[in-house]
Order: sequence, then C-alpha cells, then structure tokens
Amino acid sequence: MILAVSTSIFCSVSTIPCYGCPPHSRVLLSSNRVSSKRDSDLISITRENSRLCEFFDLHKDVVPYGEAWNWQKSIVSEKKAMIERNEECPDTLIVLQHHPVYTMGTGSSLEYLNFDIKNAPFDLYRTERGGEVTYHGPGQLVMYPIVNLRNHKMDLHWYLRALEEVIIRFLSLSFSIKASRIEGLTGVWVGDQKLAAIGIKVSNWITYHGLALNVTTDLTPFDHIIPCGIRNRRVGNIKGLLGEAQLSDVVGNACGGHFSDLQLLELACQSLVKEFSEVFQRITSTEFILCRWLMPYREDK
Repeated sequence: MILAVSTSIFCSVSTIPCYGCPPHSRVLLSSNRVSSKRDSDLISITRENSRLCEFFDLHKDVVPYGEAWNWQKSIVSEKKAMIERNEECPDTLIVLQHHPVYTMGTGSSLEYLNFDIKNAPFDLYRTERGGEVTYHGPGQLVMYPIVNLRNHKMDLHWYLRALEEVIIRFLSLSFSIKASRIEGLTGVWVGDQKLAAIGIKVSNWITYHGLALNVTTDLTPFDHIIPCGIRNRRVGNIKGLLGEAQLSDVVGNACGGHFSDLQLLELACQSLVKEFSEVFQRITSTEFILCRWLMPYREDK
C-alpha cells in the first residue's frame, strides 16, 4: 500500500533528531573547509554578510523516511513564518541515509512499479516532489537543501542545474569520475548509469526534498521499479564504478591506508558538502555560514 506520512519525532527547525547525545561544543572556522574532527559537534564557517545555512550532519544515521519528510515540512513552515515576519530566512542543509523505502512524486505513475502495491518489498510513499519512483536505502547519501531561493536566484531550472553541478564537481574532484547531464533528463550520469537522482518541491520559493547519491548502495531494490521512469538506462554507485583497486588508492590514502564502506561515506559526505558550499557561493555571489551537527555513530546500527 502507499503510505501517508507518519507522525514525526522532528517537531521544529530547532529540534535536533535524537540519534545521539546533544551537542556540547562549538568551533568557529574562518575558511571554507568542513572539519573532519569527531569531537566537534557544531562547526560554523563565517563569511562577510552573515548569511546562514544550517547543516544537520546525520550521514551516519539511517533515518525513517516519514520522519525526515515531516521534519522538512516543519522547517519549511518555520521559514515561511520568518518571511511573513520580514525576518532573515537562512538556508538549511540536511544529509542522512534512509531505511529501505520507495518514494513517488506527486504525479508518478504506478506503471513504473514492478510489484503489487499491496505487497510492496518496502514501504512506499507518494510525496509532493516532482519526478517518478525511486529507491532510498543505506549506503545512499540523501541531501535535503531547504533553500530560500530569494537568497539566490528565483529560478527552478537554475536550482536544478546547480544541484547537478554540485554532484558533477564532487565526483570529478573527489574520485576523478567524469559525470554529466543528459539533455531532457534531471540527474547526474556516468555513461548510461545514473548515480544521482533529483526531485524537489518549491513552496513560496522555499525548496525541499532534494537529491540522492548512490555511494555504496545495494542496487538490487532498483530491480523492483523503473527508476525515475527511465527504461533504457541503469543505476550505478560510486563503489561499483571505482572498483576495489581504485577505492583502495583514493579512500585508503585519505583514511590512513585502509577503507571501509563507512569511510567511503564519510569522505563522500565531507566532499559533497564542500562542493555544495562552493557551487552556491560561486553562482549566487552570496555568503553563508555553514553549521554542522555531528551525531555520535551508534555501533548498534
């Protein structure tokens, strides 16, 4: 069956998901770097005009889809209220993983499901984003930019291309993977393999939903759907594209000579957020503060 969103434990933009201990320290940096310190709970990168982008780093946590969806909508509602009060409305960035789930856009067709919705392999949600059906699961970094386009450019095509640019730059600079766009399609591709899917919703010029990047994702669940409604192309992940030897070289050098899926996700998250910062700074010529919440990794996952 297709699910409606469940009641969320995320109540407001100021509510931090309870996946670990509450933050306890703050570190201020003056550069454009994202720190890899494990003991730093909040990092702020300050620039001249004090524009703010809150960054909730949950990339080690596997969050139920319904809870993250409700959290996004709560943040959007708060930002709308800030705009109505003529207050500064900062951007927010969330990075996390999801438990296995299929999601559909507002106009998605059931013909792209290779299963009976009464007996779906995983939970199935119909959402208000654009695009067709896709899969989310562990090993996939999901980035939810809740962006006030008034701070940037009030153009949805520009915003979609900017998100694609983040992924293309990230893959090139971090893994020497040459990715590209395909005319008429949204997302990022390497050959005929789609590595990143994008689906957004914009309300009162505030964006939510976002992009999903396959890093170490098990691709088997994609066999139960026609991903994004595209029949003649495959889905890929970074781990599969690099192969064992190149992974050892790229990730091992960054992680002291050895690597694991967790370390690959860590490297990917840090690099992805860096490129997000660079792309939106360069294109918009706006400044922002990047805040990073680091939640302790739970061994029971």
